[in-house]
This record gives sequence, structure tokens and C-alpha cells, in this order.
Amino acid sequence: MANSSTGGPQKRNSVKAPLIFSAVLAVVAGVATMIFATGGAEKDLRLDLGLTAMGIAFIASLLVSSLLLMTEKPNPDHLSEGSGVHRSSAKIPGGAGNVGKPKTAPPADDAANGTRPSDPTA
Repeated sequence: MANSSTGGPQKRNSVKAPLIFSAVLAVVAGVATMIFATGGAEKDLRLDLGLTAMGIAFIASLLVSSLLLMTEKPNPDHLSEGSGVHRSSAKIPGGAGNVGKPKTAPPADDAANGTRPSDPTA
């Protein structure tokens, strides 16, 4: 069995459940179409319409269930860390993570010049 990106055993998606679901749905759709498409008790069952509805229902339900299985697969954790081009904007100086934070003034180099910073209250 293959290992996932977290190191544990990888959970494999089985195709048995979607196939059974699609087959049952196709049989129900085919039987219902054969019965309701006859137009009365004296007429023969419409086998052609029933088989057509059965095929369409099978393919459509199998497609939907397979797409739902593909979207269920979670992404590995290392993809959300952000490195390189797609790095997190919270870690960039001046990026989106710094919006709304109070700005800190750079330290004054007035002590090197021998002057004092002016007192705004004086």
C-alpha cells in the first residue's frame, strides 16, 4: 500500500460503490421509463426507451459520483504553506498581513548628530 504525504497509509477510493449506485439508479430509471412510456395497459412495453433511459442514467450518475470522489481528495499540508512565487502575503513586509497594523516609526539618528528630538509639547 502506498504512503500519503503525511507518512501514513494512503486511503484508496474504491470504484465498487459508485458502480453499484449507478447500476441501481439505471435499473430504476429504465423500468420507470418502460412502464410510463407505454401509454396504457393494452400496449406493449417500450423496451427501446427503457434501455435508452437506462444507459443515460448509468452514464450520468457514474460521471457525477466520480466527480464527487475527485473533489473529496484533500490537498497535502505543504501546499498551503506558501513558498516561492505563491508565498503567504502575511509574511511579506508591507503585504496584506500588515494591513491595519499600527506603523512603527524608524528609530531617530539624532543622537549621532548631537541634537535632541524636538518635544511636541514645548
